[in-house]
Amino acid sequence: MFKRLIVLLVCLTFGISNLQYVHAEDFSINQLPVPGTMVGVSIPFAPLSLKGLIINPQKPLEFQFIVDTGSDTSLRGAQATKQSQQEQLKQQSNQLVKYFLAGLTIPEGDLWVNLSPYEKNRMVPQALGQTELGRDLLAQDYVLKQLTASLIYPEKDLGKEFWSRVYAKAQAQFGTTNVPVNTFNKVWILPDEAQVYENGNALYVTKSTLKVMLDEDYTALQKHMPVHNGTDSIGSNIVRQIILPEIEKEVNTGKNFAPLRQIYQSLILAKWYKETIQNGLLDAVYTNQNKVAGVDLNDPSVKEEIYQRYLQAYKKGAFNYIKDDLTPDGQSVSRKYFSGGLNMDNEFKT
Repeated sequence: MFKRLIVLLVCLTFGISNLQYVHAEDFSINQLPVPGTMVGVSIPFAPLSLKGLIINPQKPLEFQFIVDTGSDTSLRGAQATKQSQQEQLKQQSNQLVKYFLAGLTIPEGDLWVNLSPYEKNRMVPQALGQTELGRDLLAQDYVLKQLTASLIYPEKDLGKEFWSRVYAKAQAQFGTTNVPVNTFNKVWILPDEAQVYENGNALYVTKSTLKVMLDEDYTALQKHMPVHNGTDSIGSNIVRQIILPEIEKEVNTGKNFAPLRQIYQSLILAKWYKETIQNGLLDAVYTNQNKVAGVDLNDPSVKEEIYQRYLQAYKKGAFNYIKDDLTPDGQSVSRKYFSGGLNMDNEFKT
């Protein structure tokens, strides 16, 4: 069924009152891109992920998870390092199980994060913000914003094409390229397709893709409103054509968003379990109950650290400089370029 050998069954006996797991390496804010630096597209990468779930009808509080090692070569190698590889595999697998359990206990309507300089009080729901799932979604939201800001850098091929088409559109629409162009675009990441295969007591995720759209498109879609046209929409239209496809490819295949894809697959399994398996005890005391003990953070203040780092990046910008450009009629003009600054019930938002 899978291109790579599935090497491990993680067995978890689910203790309602006292969840204990092997903790993976502690998260560090320094793992995130430094404010003022650009983030480019990354190499294709298939992370270790939860590929399936086995239910035991005789032991309804016991889960078995099927884990795919992906393309992480550090989990395969010489026999001499087999023990360390197994320990690493165990730690990473337990991290994914935490995502699954957080997805079980947190209501779907609260599975979102929102890094915004104007909405600090809407950064993350309270229970989600206490979990590693919430922390890692915030971290991925930060990476998404830095990538989006970086892709329109005028000195790179993609950025050059973006600005060339922006100014051509401005010339055609307004008769001049000397117009301010707003390139601030909120980007949403939404689930696209999730396919699962049921075989007896086993479930396998066979497809999981994500899609990307601009905030204004999502809002217009939800409210059945037309998208605004004007100078601001020039940048947005070109972003849709050039930048969003690159972000969507990166989100679905790049190493930058490997954690997001790990989270997505874990939440697919959690959603299937909640909607398919009738478990009176689990539903009464855990499912959608915001019981985060055992999947909570060692340091709850990390969400504030991520937010402050985002504000620094937003203010400083991925790039900020003045460049002399030539207009279509051959005139030289100085332009200032500045680029700075996941709802998972149905979407991630940034």
